[in-house]
Amino acid sequence: MRALAGLEPPAARGEIRFEGRSIARDAAHRRVRAGLVLVPEGRQVFPELSVRDNLRLGAFTNTGANLDARIETMLHRFPRLRERLGQRAGLLSGGEQQMLALARGLLTEPRLLMLDEPSLGLAPLMIEELFAALAALRQEGMPLLVVDQMTGHALALSDRAYLIDGGAVKVTGSAVDLARNPALEETYLGRAERVGSERKARIGRTV
Repeated sequence: MRALAGLEPPAARGEIRFEGRSIARDAAHRRVRAGLVLVPEGRQVFPELSVRDNLRLGAFTNTGANLDARIETMLHRFPRLRERLGQRAGLLSGGEQQMLALARGLLTEPRLLMLDEPSLGLAPLMIEELFAALAALRQEGMPLLVVDQMTGHALALSDRAYLIDGGAVKVTGSAVDLARNPALEETYLGRAERVGSERKARIGRTV
């Protein structure tokens, strides 16, 4: 994700193309202006700045837009942030910081929004709220690229999925097909654990 965003050089050969154009040589800020926007792992909000100022920084590429109106749209989408507008971002909960990072990314008006481990460190209820917000964005037509270990949530959100193991793509296909693929469980649990769980399941059905 960082290589796609231009924050790190690619570790392997190949190319990065966005909307039909090679962007491998473009600096990170040029990729953002082109609409390729990353919501990074760990949120990375500005902790000493207020929630409002964090949001304002998200719109730096659109200086001519009605900023107050666009921020109001984000507050409508993420009502928790309205209650925290004047607070320092570092005082927010992990889930609230993730909502802030997502809103900040949306204010750049992305053409592709990338999310790196958005559920990391969040409570279960907040994860549900987060993925509900992402599902709403998807229904509105926002292209999303999500990397997350919460496979059930990620696959339910996705059209196409890639299973990466050891830095390499192991399986690719539709999200529906990948959800049924034994390789998914084997990658997370190992083959021995999967066989053991199948054996327990058979015993349970027999009893």
